[in-house]
Amino acid sequence: TGMVVVFLDVGMNVQWDSQQPIENLINEGVRRAYTHPDNILRASMVSDPSGKRQNTRDNTPAIIHMRLVPGDQITVKIAAKGGGSENKSRFTVLNPSDSIVDWVLRTVPGMGAGWCPPGTLGIGIGGSAEKALLMAKESLMEPINMHELIERGPQSHLEELRLELFEKVNALGIGAQGLGGLTTVLDIKIMDYPTHAASLPIGMIPNCAATRHVHFTLTGDGPAQFTPPSPDQWPNIEASKDSPAARAVNLETLNREDIQHWKPGEQLLLSGKILTARDAAHQRLVALLSAGKPLPEGVNLDNRLIYYVGPVDPVGDEVVGPAGPTTATRMDKFTEQMLSQTGMIGMIGKAERGQSTIDSIKKHQAVYLIAIGGAAYLVSKAIKKSRIVAFEELGMEAIYEFTVENMPVTVAVDSRGQSVHQSGPKKWRVTLPMA
Repeated sequence: TGMVVVFLDVGMNVQWDSQQPIENLINEGVRRAYTHPDNILRASMVSDPSGKRQNTRDNTPAIIHMRLVPGDQITVKIAAKGGGSENKSRFTVLNPSDSIVDWVLRTVPGMGAGWCPPGTLGIGIGGSAEKALLMAKESLMEPINMHELIERGPQSHLEELRLELFEKVNALGIGAQGLGGLTTVLDIKIMDYPTHAASLPIGMIPNCAATRHVHFTLTGDGPAQFTPPSPDQWPNIEASKDSPAARAVNLETLNREDIQHWKPGEQLLLSGKILTARDAAHQRLVALLSAGKPLPEGVNLDNRLIYYVGPVDPVGDEVVGPAGPTTATRMDKFTEQMLSQTGMIGMIGKAERGQSTIDSIKKHQAVYLIAIGGAAYLVSKAIKKSRIVAFEELGMEAIYEFTVENMPVTVAVDSRGQSVHQSGPKKWRVTLPMA
């Protein structure tokens, strides 16, 4: 559920009935929202970011941007921005004569699939370094309307640039979840600002498929009111009878020999026990391994899979809250040691793995599987039991043991080192005609 990013336009005639700084009021709202007993949200923020990285437990503080505008109202735009997409933010200063399009097309493939495409690219052009990135972030607060722009045609240079980038980024063939396809971006958003004659600052920030926004205006007449959207607005999608049959996998009897038969792109339904671990837990595990110390009680990875996930706390009769995969690339630095010293035979996450990690997977005849990013609630429906087995103080980054039933995953890297994140986009890449 990401970090809370807030844009406030405060009317210059607004009178505040409080002695608290605005930041305190916003953070109290975040605190109440993320810890509401009827709908607990995942606390992702950590303090002392270069040190202990202690979870703040209520997702505060928010990232707040404010400006004064004419009027007596407050316009609020809020996004719950996921770390997977935020980590793929990019910035450069081009020469004034350089091509913005060329830079974007060079940069997007290197961002991988950790930002969970299909999504939106926000681009800020001009100003200074911090202004370009701020514009890129603010542009993502706007609604997706590329279909309307295509229908009516461009009316400005920036709209022409949006259309050109939309076509050419999709032609890269990256596709949904980075598996190949012609829908990588749903929209391109651009804001610009005057800049120094010697500079062309460019900021680019992606927004993932799970775009979580709320926009409202406060007039002083009371709190903003919201009507939850009706589920009827979404189509009822059922599995096609023509869909390929998934391979049922019993995790309790799984061994290294079994996984040698799995093919890239094959769909699996996992049943049995898996352990979870994200960045902080991995760091502790490899420290124990490096020191020759035993792993915590209950952390036995021999012939087992590890799931890169930080689940949300359960509500009501839930076994666990939403439990979608985190970006696997961040765990690349730990993978060789985990595979060579624990008996682990596979990992589950989202997005691609680096080449050195693919080489390690091949060397140890292991596998890497992907669950669908952005579908955390649906993934959690396959989890029938959940318990913390180690590092409880890490909050959502603790090690859990999940008992799953028919958890859907796809083979992304097989035991021979074949990666669908390499073969898929290569197959779908389109060569555009020269202008």
